[in-house]
Amino acid sequence: MAHTAAFENSVDPSARSERTGAHDTPRIFVTGATGFLGSHVARILAANGADLRLLVRRTSDLRNVNSLRADRVIGDLRDAASLKKAMAGCDFVYHVAADYRLWTRNKADAQEMYRSNVEGTRSLIRAAQESGVRRVVYTSSVATMGFRKDGSIVDEETPVGLPDMIGHYKRSKFMAEQVALEAGRKGANVVVVNPSTPVGEQDVKPTPTGRIILDFLRCKFPAFVDTGLNLVDATVCAEGHMAALEKGRSGERYILGGQNLTLEQILQKLSAITGIPAPTVKLPYGVALGFSVFDTVFTGCILRREPRATIDAVRMGRKKMFVSSAKAERELGWKIAPVDGALRRAAEWFQANGYVH
Repeated sequence: MAHTAAFENSVDPSARSERTGAHDTPRIFVTGATGFLGSHVARILAANGADLRLLVRRTSDLRNVNSLRADRVIGDLRDAASLKKAMAGCDFVYHVAADYRLWTRNKADAQEMYRSNVEGTRSLIRAAQESGVRRVVYTSSVATMGFRKDGSIVDEETPVGLPDMIGHYKRSKFMAEQVALEAGRKGANVVVVNPSTPVGEQDVKPTPTGRIILDFLRCKFPAFVDTGLNLVDATVCAEGHMAALEKGRSGERYILGGQNLTLEQILQKLSAITGIPAPTVKLPYGVALGFSVFDTVFTGCILRREPRATIDAVRMGRKKMFVSSAKAERELGWKIAPVDGALRRAAEWFQANGYVH
């Protein structure tokens, strides 16, 4: 899809010679490379000849970046000074990092999420402008779209507002996206991409979507609810990030989606891959919501552990998150790819790395 020319085409020749030197190797600053999708973005950039500089925290799990040839700089999205210092001399920025949790222990945890996702994005874009960065690609989320209860397919133009966002994660990502889009409208060179639900290997935490796969592998998925997701191969999604750098329009957002699938269809695909029987019991929404309330109170409040079924996750699931990537197809050359291979790689990675007991 994209290649090294993507970097070259996005840099003014005079700026390139001044910033990257005689060999014209683009220097790219990446946040979130230690995480799931960010690690795929970093790998595809490295494979296309980029000189990488990765933002890591002192407490970061470095498994996803240990094999990458890249400079690592210590910093934090909540520390504006560290961001500006870290990206000095870089040509491009990929801001993939986010505090991705569907459950927070308390109000202080929730406030930290807004500091990282909203104020961190604001600080990063400001630092990029002050440092002479040529373009920022900001990774938002399909969670910011205006989903409907009837399960209809939505796109970038579907009406949506902050009151439509369920939970702190979705609200913080919506607010951060507005920061990025507003910066683009005011002259900053910022392109927004909205991955749907990435799946694949290297999901070290794992993400909420990875936990669906992991629970299935552990035979802890006795029933399902009537919901749906758009799944995208994480590797293909990373290639879409490069296409956004090359072809995206500043101040615009692009859904990077794959296949629209019900949860039942996803579990059936996992069953075909692994041989583990898929659940056949469909839970009514009210029963699922009741269980999530019990799980949140008992597991979250009493045991002080993250619930398996959070209230926000069940409330989100009432709306099928089906999307269209037509805009990215028209403007970025995006092509929808099957996700069976990504589901297989995810299952094999979890098995090989000791997640399945």
